[in-house]
Amino acid sequence: MIEWNRLAELRAEIGAEALADVAALFLEEADEVVARIAAGPPDSRLEAELHFLKGSALNLGLKDLSALCQEGERRAGQGDGAGVDLGRIVAVYRASKAAFLGALAKGDAA
Repeated sequence: MIEWNRLAELRAEIGAEALADVAALFLEEADEVVARIAAGPPDSRLEAELHFLKGSALNLGLKDLSALCQEGERRAGQGDGAGVDLGRIVAVYRASKAAFLGALAKGDAA
């Protein structure tokens, strides 16, 4: 679900404090995007919102979420937004967030 090595690389590149700030910003913005995705049927913003989640998730090592968003972004870009499994994306985001926050609380991630 999470590539802990990617987080270790990022922590080495920018420092633990900056990583915590980046993670907090991602989670804040991602919560808003996921809430919009979960709230209703796909709309014209779906491709862009999945693109944002994909890139941010990949940067933080959330590989499962990133892969789902990549597939969803591809489908939405082909006009098949209704075929994107938004429920799965939301569920994986929530599980990834819980694992990430749990690791942060224990000091394992940052």
